[in-house]
Amino acid sequence: MPLLEPGQPILRLESVSKCFGTSLVLHETNLDLPVARTTVLLGPSGCGKTTLLRLMLGLLRPDTGRVLFRGEVLTEQAFQHARRQMGYVVQDGGLFPHLTGLGNVRLMASYLEWSDQRIRERIAELTELVKLADATLGRYPHEISGGQKQRVALMRALMLDPELLFLDEPLGALDPMVRADLQTDLGEIFQRLGKSVVLVTHDLAEAAFLGHDLVLLQSGRILQRGSLSDLVTRPAAPFVTAFVRAQRSFDLSTVSQ
Repeated sequence: MPLLEPGQPILRLESVSKCFGTSLVLHETNLDLPVARTTVLLGPSGCGKTTLLRLMLGLLRPDTGRVLFRGEVLTEQAFQHARRQMGYVVQDGGLFPHLTGLGNVRLMASYLEWSDQRIRERIAELTELVKLADATLGRYPHEISGGQKQRVALMRALMLDPELLFLDEPLGALDPMVRADLQTDLGEIFQRLGKSVVLVTHDLAEAAFLGHDLVLLQSGRILQRGSLSDLVTRPAAPFVTAFVRAQRSFDLSTVSQ
């Protein structure tokens, strides 16, 4: 992959759109992902967040426009190589049920024929990073808790040391206390690693806690991008204000004007 020029986004979408059948689920969209920052795709269910993320990952192909990674247009063939620089965590972890935690984490490294020593060293680093007990990796997904599954899934996503990390509502199915602990740990991990991150959520408090740039979508369009303060004090459309006010558990008085 080519080197990034100063100020160049790590990923760029140019006039990207997507239809499913006759339904236009994502209108033509332009979006840059800055290096070493967390971009949050925010909005209600069905607004296009996950479709946008899957287009970035190459799991969907756009009907119009193009996706660029490190300034290079990602054709279908180029995506195969670029995907090794992209880690992905889905909502329920997406762990393979017939593999232990260790088997899930080391899967791609084994496929790429990493040495056993290299795999052991990387797993030791990641186990410390995500605060997971070693014994947990010896268990199968049905034998561990939801929070533990997400930590294993995060290890798997980080195993190849990708430049881009994608998380699609990774904490949505967890109870509030486990979710709060993982939010804190994720914030520390993002800061420590300094990677470019894309996080999908419908939770404004989570977006504000973890994100640098908030991207609010409605009906397949980006309505506004900016900080939480921008969304609260300088809304680009009435829907932005309605979405913010609907977050009843979020204390708007803490947002600086």
